[in-house]
This record gives sequence, structure tokens and C-alpha cells, in this order.
Amino acid sequence: MRAPTSLLPLRLEGLCFEAGGRRIIDDVTLEMAAGPRTVILGPNGAGKSVLMRLCHGLLAPSAGRVLWNAPQGTKGRHRQAMVFQRPVMLRRSALANVAYGLKLAGVGRRERQARALRTLERVGLAHLAARSARVLSGGEQQRLALARAWALEPEVLFLDEPTANLDPGATREVEAAIAGIGAAGTKTIMVTHDLGAAKRLADEIVFLHKGRVVERADAARFFAGPDSPEAAAFIRGELL
Repeated sequence: MRAPTSLLPLRLEGLCFEAGGRRIIDDVTLEMAAGPRTVILGPNGAGKSVLMRLCHGLLAPSAGRVLWNAPQGTKGRHRQAMVFQRPVMLRRSALANVAYGLKLAGVGRRERQARALRTLERVGLAHLAARSARVLSGGEQQRLALARAWALEPEVLFLDEPTANLDPGATREVEAAIAGIGAAGTKTIMVTHDLGAAKRLADEIVFLHKGRVVERADAARFFAGPDSPEAAAFIRGELL
């Protein structure tokens, strides 16, 4: 699988989102460049998943803009993918789930079969290629969702609570797949409430509270001693 082209920054400018008379995302300005694995942390209701959906284009902002600078030679296009906490599995085999996404992307039949199998190998699911996706365990389904997204060779992969409700063994396998995706050159932006996962996977932390970016820091520095009282309370388990 070829390495993705280098993506210039994703920029959020004055981003706001309101629903039900409440401002969920409040004037977020942020630039996320290619390279570092970014983890978005924050207590329940901070707006983490909403922010990710705004970035991915699943929600339209009430104000502000999401700006992508595409790699040279792509004429303004950018490639991104997203994996949700509870991915939808098609009624077909694991291999066919991955291949179908490639078909929708316009990849030829011979290439999509080979690429789908290579990606399943990368996430440790090649031995289950012929098995129905819907009978896989929760952790296997999550790795299949990662393979389905990774096969598209995105520059940016958004991950929304990818290890939620998984047992420790499945969590380790999913985290290993995520680390492999990042090592292969894809920018990962992940939302999680799991401090352990954030410590293991993040290069940088964006801390969100009440819809605002309160702090952004290198992951090691953030966990050693955050600057904001809100982040410090969150790390201590006092802000849930």
C-alpha cells in the first residue's frame, strides 16, 4: 500500500455549532497538520464527537469554516475517512466489506481484491477474510472497520471512541492497528475518554471543555502537568 501524500493543514476558523438552543462547539480555531497523532480529550458533553463530525463534514457548522488545504496536484481534493464507535457491517464477508468500499471509490476489481486482502493482513484479520462480518466479535468488527477505512488510503483518518466497550485484549489489538495506520503515514485524529489509550497513542492532545479548546500540548507534557485547571481535574478523575 502506498504512503498517502503529505497533507497541508486542516484548519478550523471560528467554528461554532448550535442545536436545541445550546452552543455545543464555541468559536474553535485550530490547525491540525500532517504527521502527529492527535487525540481529542474532554469530559462528557464537551463536544468532542460533534467537533469530529464537523471536521468530517457530517454536520454543517452554525458559524465559522472547516478548511482543507489539499496536496499539490490533487486540484483541491482531499481524502479522509472516519471510523465510528459502532461501525455498520454489511451482510457479506469481511473481505467483501473492505472491497465494497473500494468499489465505491472507483478502484478496479482486480486491484480492490488485492488491496482489501493486504489491508486485512495489516490488521490481523486475513484468516477471517471469508467469514461473515456480522458474526465477528466486537473487537474484530472494529479492526475490520479500520481496514475498510485504511484501504481507501486516506490522508486523514478520524476515529470516534474506537476502543469503547472492548475488553482489554481486543483493545490492544485495535490500538496496534491504529498505531500501524499512523506509522504508515496516515494522520489520525481520535476522540476518546480513555486516558490510557490517549497516553499510548497520542503525539499531541487537544483538550476540549464546554465546546472550547482549553489546552493543546505535546502528549508527554500534557500528562506530566497540564496548564489548565480543567485538564488537571480531568486527569485526576474529578471532571467526568
